[in-house]
Parts: sequence; C-alpha cells; structure tokens
Amino acid sequence: MHFQGFWLCLGILCISVNAEFMDDDVEMTDFDENPEETDVNENELSSEIKYKTPQPTGGVYFTETFDSGRLAGWVLSKAKKDDTDTETSIYNGRWEIEELKENRVPGDRGLVLKSRAKHHAISATLAKPFIFADKPLIVQYEVNFQDGIDCGGAYIKLLADTDDLNLENFHDKTSYTIMFGPDKCGEDYKLHFIFRHKHPKTGVFEEKHAKPPEVDLKKFFTDRKTHLYTLVMNPDNTFEVLIDQIVVNKGSLLEDVVPSINPPKEIEDASDKKPDDWDERAKIPDPSAIKPDDWDESEPAQIEDLSAVKPDGWLDDEPKFIPDPSAEKPDDWNEDMDGEWEAPLISNPACQIGCGEWKSPMIDNPKYKGVWRPPMIDNPNYQGIWSPRKIPNPDYFEDDHPFLLTSFSALGLELWSMTSDIYFDNFIICSEKEVADRWAADGWGMKRMIANANEPGVLTQLMAAAQEHPWLWLIYLVTAGLPVVLIISFCWPRKVKKKYEDAEYKKPDICKPQTKGALEQKVKEEKAALEKPVDLEEEKKQSDGEILEKEEEGEPEEKSEGEIEIIEGREEGNKSNKSGSEDEMKEADESTGSGDGPVKSVRKRRVRKE
Repeated sequence: MHFQGFWLCLGILCISVNAEFMDDDVEMTDFDENPEETDVNENELSSEIKYKTPQPTGGVYFTETFDSGRLAGWVLSKAKKDDTDTETSIYNGRWEIEELKENRVPGDRGLVLKSRAKHHAISATLAKPFIFADKPLIVQYEVNFQDGIDCGGAYIKLLADTDDLNLENFHDKTSYTIMFGPDKCGEDYKLHFIFRHKHPKTGVFEEKHAKPPEVDLKKFFTDRKTHLYTLVMNPDNTFEVLIDQIVVNKGSLLEDVVPSINPPKEIEDASDKKPDDWDERAKIPDPSAIKPDDWDESEPAQIEDLSAVKPDGWLDDEPKFIPDPSAEKPDDWNEDMDGEWEAPLISNPACQIGCGEWKSPMIDNPKYKGVWRPPMIDNPNYQGIWSPRKIPNPDYFEDDHPFLLTSFSALGLELWSMTSDIYFDNFIICSEKEVADRWAADGWGMKRMIANANEPGVLTQLMAAAQEHPWLWLIYLVTAGLPVVLIISFCWPRKVKKKYEDAEYKKPDICKPQTKGALEQKVKEEKAALEKPVDLEEEKKQSDGEILEKEEEGEPEEKSEGEIEIIEGREEGNKSNKSGSEDEMKEADESTGSGDGPVKSVRKRRVRKE
C-alpha cells in the first residue's frame, strides 16, 4: 500500500510536468529548429489575418501607411549638412518601402532607412497646416529597430510653416516647431519631446526640452518589435507621451520643461562691481598667535632608515635593464632613414635580488613638524559672499499659453544612424484621441497580434537564455528538482513510519517499557518462586531431560552463572524446609497441588548477561 502511495505521488508529478511541456508545445512554433517550417507556420498564421490598410475615421492633418509601395508626396532632400561640400555631409542615405523582416502582415509596408553611417532626410507636406489654437495636437507613428540600434535616431520633426520652407532643401538647420521620437547613442536611451518657443519680445526661438521619462526605455530599442509612439499636447498646456498606448511621461509646458518658458523677473546687474574693501573671508589667521620656541621647521618630512641593511646578493655593478639578446634588426631597417638600430631593453635576469646602487629606504621623520602656521579664527569683518545687485529683467514676459506655438505644415525625418533597416509606418496627425486610437488598432494592433502569436513558448525562451548564460542551467535544475524532492518527502515517510511501528510491536517484552505496578508484581512472583520448596531429584530429572532433548537436536545447553546461582539457592532452601515441622511440609505439599504427587519445579529464569 505504501509503495502504491509513492508511485501515485510520482505519477501525479509526471503528469503535471508533462502538462507543462504540452502547454509549451502548444504555444511554441519551433523557430530555431527548422527555419523553413517557421516561415511556413508564420505564413499560415499571416494568411489567416485579413489586413486592411487603416483609414482615418475623422478629421486629420496628415496620414501615411506606405501600403501603396510608392513614396507619393514624399521629397528626398538634396541639401548638404551644415552647408559644407564634404562627401559625408551629403544627404545621400537610401530609403525603401518594404515589409517587416519578422512578424510580417501581408499587404502592410513601411518606410525603411537602409544605409549605415549616412545622412538621411525625407519629408512630406501636410494636407493642411496645423494651427495651435483650441484643439489638441496628436502625433503618432510606429518604429521598429529591426537590427537593433548602435547609435542613431528615429525621431520626426514637424517643420514650421514659413515662407522659405523648401522640402528639397530640408537639412539639420531647417526651422521646426516640434521634435519627437526615440534616439540612442552608446548606453543613453532617449525619447525626445522638444519644442521651439518664440520669445514674444525679442522674436528669438529657444528650444524647450521636456523632462525625461521615468521608465527604462532600453527594451523598446532592443526587442526588435514594432512600437507605437504618441505625443498629445492639450490647449490647457499639458502634455502626455505614450509608448504602446501607455503613458510614460506627462506634465505641464509651464513647469516641466527646461529651460522654463517664462524668464525670471529680476536679473543680476552686469554693471555692478564688487567693492575693493569687501571681505569675503569667513576665517582668518589668529593675529595674536605666536610660534612656540621649540618649533623646529628645519627637520625634513622623511629620513633614511639607518637600521636597514643591504640584502645579500645585491649586485651593485649590474644594470637593471639590458638589451634583448634574442632581438634581431628588421630586414627593412634603413640606418640612413631610421638611425642606428638598437635592441629593445628587457629586465636583467641577474637582478633577482636587486641591481644598481643600493640606498636605504626612507621613513617618516618623528621630529618633523613642518612650517608653523597660526590657528584660524572667525573673521570679525566678514561680509559674506558678494553678488551683484538685482535689477528688473528688461526681457521679462509672462506667457500663460505656451501651447500656442508656431504652426507647422510638413513632417520630416532628418537622421543619421550607424544601424540600417529602421522601420517607420502609419503616421497620423490629428486632434481627436479616438481617431488616433482607431488608427492604431487597425495598424499597430495587427502587428502586435501577429507578434504575440509568433512569440516562442516559455520553454524555448528558457533554453535560449541558458545558451547565452550557461549558469542558468543550475537554477533550472534546482527549480525543477525541488518539487520532486518535496513530493517524495511528503509521500515516502508514511511507509517508513509504518515499518517503524511494526518493528516496535515485534520487540520482546523485555525491551518494551513497563509500568511501576507491573514491575513490582513481577518481582513478587519471582521472590515467591524462590521461596517454594523444590524436589531436587525431580528438577534434576527434568533438567537432564531438557539437556538430553537439546543434545539430540544438536543444541547442547550450557547453564549460565545466573542459573547455577538460582539452583544452589533452591538447594539450601529445601534443606531448611526439610528440617522444619511436618505441618510446614504438609502446607508445602498442598501448595504444590497434592501431598503425594511430585513437587512442580519452578520455571528456570535465564539471567541476561550484561
């Protein structure tokens, strides 16, 4: 029964583990084992998806899906960065319209940056300019770093609606109103939200940077998935930045940008000068202090250790470095051009203890005190740190509505990247969040659904992680073995306990604990047996009969010392009983059952040797 319980527990464990593997197999599509089968499965999954090019459900200022396969309305820049004539300053980076490399949606295409270490610039005009007034601004688009990203950006610029705007001359100095999107170089992961604010008095534009998001942005650059970036600006001067429709940053244009929108009311007077007699010293030397007479400033800070002794084996005449004897002059060495060739120096192998002139090491001088200086005290004439006086800021203004930015009429991508195949798709600029959400569901939502369906199972992910980090195998082993140990520990002790109880029941009486009353009763019985008269001749006959039986059975009996003592005691008792009265003998005969019959022998008690 106990074995059956153990195997039942083990069977339950096997079933649960097998179920986990079956679940993993259901979710997993074996991407790594058979690439061709992976493509087939992905194609079968994609063929079941009925993709339809997103269509705006309300008023929009700009939309682009690239599903037509043509760059209709998009203009490639012919400008040069910083207006220089060098080859590296030309915007000659290549753009293509392609499907995604992974998790493709049939019929869905995007704009792909194809060149490495080149400048790229492309732009398109809006259906109508966006004018900042009483409607929100919503800008949304998709990005996929298909090959990861080493150093480069994927942000967009909303180009200011100016009279001199020329998309063929689009470059890094072209005036823009808003810059938004991801950017990365080294280990610095950013999500830009920058807008150019016009000073109402001077007319000068100044860039305002939103505070950085308080989330880890790394995964959005490294997981090679398509992510949705959304910027929402409201007429009440608030803003939100979302990734995959989750808010990662929000704040106020008046409070959460650097530098602040409104300048300080007062500024320092540039013409104000610090007075010559202004004392900024908080502490000064004590003028009343006097150097002690025994202060010796001539003692050096360190002296030679006179107790040091030159080590045995020190070679005074050997140099520390010698020319390398194995070095050879190069065949192309030209002494006229390169000078006289000399072998490189190496450490002298003879200088195992030391070489050159030996000098005693230096130690700290116990008599050294240094230059005496008076102690410092508080300066009674201290006036504090001087600063120029404040005057009213002549350029002060108070802009209560920084949302009212310069209108923009075009969208552009001006990028440089060390990684190619950056994927852009499904641009939309509108004023209604419902329109942007519906647009996202038809485009990015479809990509996310296919990516999730093609996601490898948990088991595949664990195996891939272990290949990159072999130490994970130990963790897997401990995690998998712990349930087995726990189940066995709960099932196995029942059998062990049962065996222990059975063994307890089979122990002889002498090993079982007895109560005090039982022990006393047993002592009385043995004492009474010793006091009873015993017929020695009958007991001898019975004893000889038992010995004869054991000898016939091949088991000769040897009396122990305890048995001999008991028999001798009985013989002495019988002698005393025989010398007693006849009444006592009669009572003894009656106590044995019958006066004429033989006396029953008392049971021999075998005494256990210690």
